[in-house]
Amino acid sequence: MSSTATPETRRTALDALHRSLGATMTDFAGWDMPLRYGSERDEHLAVRTKAGLFDLSHMGEITVTGPDAARLLNYALVGNIASVGLGRARYTMICRADGGILDDLIVYRLAETEYMVVANASNAQVVLDALTERSEGFDAVVRDDRDAYALLAVQGPESPGILKSLTDADLDGLKYYAGLPGTVAGVPALIARTGYTGEDGFELFVSPGDAEKLWLALTEAGAPVGLIPCGLSCRDTLRLEAGMPLYGHELSTSLTPFDAGLGRVVKFEKDGDFVGRTALEAAAERAASQPPRVLVGLVAEGRRVPRAGYPVVAAGQVIGEVTSGAPSPTLGKPIAMAYVDAAHSAPGTTGVGVDIRGSHEPYEVVALPFYKREK
Repeated sequence: MSSTATPETRRTALDALHRSLGATMTDFAGWDMPLRYGSERDEHLAVRTKAGLFDLSHMGEITVTGPDAARLLNYALVGNIASVGLGRARYTMICRADGGILDDLIVYRLAETEYMVVANASNAQVVLDALTERSEGFDAVVRDDRDAYALLAVQGPESPGILKSLTDADLDGLKYYAGLPGTVAGVPALIARTGYTGEDGFELFVSPGDAEKLWLALTEAGAPVGLIPCGLSCRDTLRLEAGMPLYGHELSTSLTPFDAGLGRVVKFEKDGDFVGRTALEAAAERAASQPPRVLVGLVAEGRRVPRAGYPVVAAGQVIGEVTSGAPSPTLGKPIAMAYVDAAHSAPGTTGVGVDIRGSHEPYEVVALPFYKREK
């Protein structure tokens, strides 16, 4: 067991439990988090074929309440949050005035005038500060609830059965991107059918004091069907196979949602102004007339693994850059996501390679995602 923790590093409520399981710990966005418990490949394949259990308590929960909560979120974010139904969730983004992406988010509507915004750990303070600043003039309260929640995720094809054995909540009626309050193993929880793995699964928001009891109950209930604890390393390869963007890789303040191929999250038709509207309207026009670099999938013909920042080349010219790369346990080959010039973005485009330390390794351009589960 190793750790890069410093006195300032934050620890989740499950820290001692991770260490007792022999987890390799790593600093992630100021949190000491489990990277892996054993084999990254085994953890990845468990989620694809059985189930995996994750501690995601580093994510940033921000509650927005009050009569103007929906109006505030419509102004502060690019999505139409006012149209989110009670008990439903929506993937969206928060942008700067110049259209640059500050973070991608999931917003849950918990009650008539109560919403929970879930930010990435590395951006939680940035999002909190932006929402607080943008709340001026609205009858709404922005509250930092990062210490109020632990977050556990059970992901994989066996996850519905595991959770059903521990709750009487209506999981069959719980749609994708929805959440409902319930009790799991005697623990009050917000049960959300969301995840970042490409599999069916659930995220469970609970009080930090209940986290260990819930983890142990899920571990016991899942053991007969092959559930194992999983770290951040396999979470990254799972999301990469599913073509899901990661902030700091596929998303950044230098890109607009349209640059990232995610213009669909921007809702110009919603009522009222919103931060970044003018810049994003211009970005939408640019994307329609002259597409910027396009986010594509790359599959290796050889065995060398591409990493973020490696140049993508064709005919001796740099045509793009890798944003994420890793060996794919599911495909059995190295894969990558990359932004490339539109002329080389069509699936099947030949003559594309990745410059790996001076050697141009051949890659096939494919449509994202690399992996899609059977419904």
